[in-house]
Amino acid sequence: MVILVSSCLMGNDCRYKGDNCKNEKILSLSDKHVLIPVCPEVMGGLPTPRDPSEKVGDRIINSAGKDVTAEYAAGAQKTLQIAKETSAELCIFKAKSPSCGHGKIYDGTFSGRLIDGNGVTAELLERNGYKVITEADEDELALLL
Repeated sequence: MVILVSSCLMGNDCRYKGDNCKNEKILSLSDKHVLIPVCPEVMGGLPTPRDPSEKVGDRIINSAGKDVTAEYAAGAQKTLQIAKETSAELCIFKAKSPSCGHGKIYDGTFSGRLIDGNGVTAELLERNGYKVITEADEDELALLL
């Protein structure tokens, strides 16, 4: 199976803080599956490191107050294109992210509170028929091992 994976989960230093959140369980999926790393935020033109961003309504606003919706949308479109080109069957994305989060994301107040919702990329991929999970979906990941 071809799986798109948030690049930070594969150990690439592309998170807003310039670090990663390497996940050994996800990396071990490469024994049975083809893992394709993607970072929609970087692919959309944002630097690493960068100010953290959160979804506020239909917009993505960073902690400095700058609207970065266009960059998030561009990265989401590029990720969708990669999914199509690689015939991806699943996406494993970073939980809570304004780009990759699925099910729960930060509420836009930069206070750490979560709300129901999806990040920009997760939403676009799901609308286009792709299954999206996060590294927090332990039961789903166990089925892939």
